[in-house]
Amino acid sequence: MKTKLFLVSGVAVATLLSGCVGSGPRTEQGAVTGGTLGAIAGAVIGHNSRGGDTLGGAIIGGVAGAMAGGALGNSVDHREGTIYGSQPQPRYRTMPEPPAPPPPQGGDVMTAPPAPNAIWVPGYWSWDGRGYSWLKGRWEIPPPATSTYVAAHWEQRGGAYVFVQPYWQ
Repeated sequence: MKTKLFLVSGVAVATLLSGCVGSGPRTEQGAVTGGTLGAIAGAVIGHNSRGGDTLGGAIIGGVAGAMAGGALGNSVDHREGTIYGSQPQPRYRTMPEPPAPPPPQGGDVMTAPPAPNAIWVPGYWSWDGRGYSWLKGRWEIPPPATSTYVAAHWEQRGGAYVFVQPYWQ
């Protein structure tokens, strides 16, 4: 019995720590939420049956819940196009054709950089699926292991246009 419990625990930990390649935020949230709810339900069921095996029920329920929640979240990520690969990928919204942005707004005041490694990010029109909004220029410190700022832009992907938010790579 202890060997079986140890094996199931090892598989559960490996599954939860390995992550999902090609996943997005809803995959991750679904796996965590499903795992938590599954562990609670499994603990209750395990306690009331199987000779009071609360821990075994929690582990089995947690693994099953994490897999189910991750699968449901992953389907939403694929439908919405928010998928992360090995490199951080931008979030985007699909459009039949990109709407023309208004002319750039002036008035961005470039102050002194807050740190020697800060990089000036110019202002841009951000598309939220309903319309554009102006985001002012600002200083940003690049995240670790990144070197290039990719500005917001439209791309054609799979017959539709997507607005790609700016990101670091």
